[in-house]
Amino acid sequence: MPQPEGAELDAIRARREELKNKYLRAPAERPASTVRGVHHLALIAKDVDETIRFYQEFLGFPLVELVENRDYRGSSHFFFDIGNRNLLGFFDFPGHDHPEFHETIGAVQHLALSTTQADFDAIKAKLDGAGFDYLGPDRGVENSIYLRDPNGVGIEFYVQELGVFEGDDLLGTPSATGSS
Repeated sequence: MPQPEGAELDAIRARREELKNKYLRAPAERPASTVRGVHHLALIAKDVDETIRFYQEFLGFPLVELVENRDYRGSSHFFFDIGNRNLLGFFDFPGHDHPEFHETIGAVQHLALSTTQADFDAIKAKLDGAGFDYLGPDRGVENSIYLRDPNGVGIEFYVQELGVFEGDDLLGTPSATGSS
């Protein structure tokens, strides 16, 4: 997709700065969140077996539940452990058409998963060994790789502590170190 340039880019950057000045508060001035965190992210799977093989057998995310969806007879609802008591969930919808992924409003652009350098290196080696296409590390960013799962979901493996972005502790928490 074409990227903005010139005056258009300057206007976008100025608008971002306005929004930052209007809404972003220093950690000491922020109220506590009204929730405890992400229980699970629910995505749609084209094929349950293929999705389980990818996440559990290839990436190493244990499958922890597989039940019938309570809202759609015949549909499966299944969960993977992605660490830190967080779950990645999927539904399938038998009989529904599943078009190919495309970036659009409301779609998941990518899911960024925190990892250690050792696990990052192991994942990268596994992807290389399987001839799996991915992006990165590139663009001057040495701590991220991006790939798409069999459903088109974007996944980023990111060598960074939870709550930290490019070394900056976004949550103002004393336990975040900014490195791993």
